[in-house]
Amino acid sequence: MPAPYFTAEHAPDLTSKMALSVLHALGWKLRYDGLPADRGVIIFYPHTSNWDFFYGMLAKWSISFPLKFLVKENLFKGLTGFFLGGIVRYWGGEAIERGTSTGAISKLAERMNRSDWFWLAIAPEGTRRYTPYWRSGFYHIALTAKVPLVCAFIDYDKKEIGILQPVELAGDEATDLSRIQAVYQGIKGRHPEQHSSITFKH
Repeated sequence: MPAPYFTAEHAPDLTSKMALSVLHALGWKLRYDGLPADRGVIIFYPHTSNWDFFYGMLAKWSISFPLKFLVKENLFKGLTGFFLGGIVRYWGGEAIERGTSTGAISKLAERMNRSDWFWLAIAPEGTRRYTPYWRSGFYHIALTAKVPLVCAFIDYDKKEIGILQPVELAGDEATDLSRIQAVYQGIKGRHPEQHSSITFKH
């Protein structure tokens, strides 16, 4: 991994220092050595508990980078969406419809490449419950935009959260999934029995 990728705009501030202090006070360690570029896709695994979002947001604030993440479009609808959706959007939430089409993937990739800074975080399981496969949207976004894919994790056994390493995508699903599986070897979520298989549905 490269040295921490800081710019004047994204330098550590009081909020990041406070968030890191809270993580440490709760007994957690942040594992982070920087990001490899201005744009890319981060996958977060395993996602088995509502607590993942809480610790994930603390980690996001701790590294002082404006990471974006996908949330269900329904969260932004109605009266509840007016208030809660505004907060989530401020935190970096991006509305996305279930069953993202290739058109939506292309639009995200184009938006990413037009931006000076755009890191998108995605939980490929799409749910806290066990599923026999991952959603492949993150993979197609990274390939379409031709940006790095980075693996983020949460390990409740070691009480560590952060970023592991980039995965060099070959464009071959079997090869790329094998590389991702190797990166996540030994990582345990809050409910290990709910770890989804690192494979795509065919």
